[in-house]
Amino acid sequence: MTEVRFYHLQKQSLDQALPLILEKVYQSKNNAVVRLSNEAEVQRMNDILWTYKPQSFLPHGAKKNGHAEFQPIWLTDKAENPNAAKTLILTQGIVEENLEDFDLCCEMLDGHNDQAIQDARQRWKDYKSKGFEITYWHQSESGKWDKKA
Repeated sequence: MTEVRFYHLQKQSLDQALPLILEKVYQSKNNAVVRLSNEAEVQRMNDILWTYKPQSFLPHGAKKNGHAEFQPIWLTDKAENPNAAKTLILTQGIVEENLEDFDLCCEMLDGHNDQAIQDARQRWKDYKSKGFEITYWHQSESGKWDKKA
């Protein structure tokens, strides 16, 4: 059964938090698909992942790079899994209908957007009714993730 984690962004932006979560996914030797709201956001995140930390490399790609099957991290605005990922990361309120295709789904939740919070609460209820294992992660003052539920 798919595990769903809600990451409530309060201390860091998506641009700051996502690369750190992707580092953990990559270190675990799992592929990931990151869903973003549109092609401009895909390109923006692609640029961020190339430059977020000068001393390290986080291999990733998007449609413009091609060769999805060889990319450990695939950025997209489509419902696709071209790199056979086991981890799905949903951003910007994106909803995925086929969560069962993944072992782990991480929802990155904008903690400063009331509508995003309300929508996430509804998705939590929907996931729970479908039997998914759900956890909630909150950022501490230092930006570290603490499991709260």
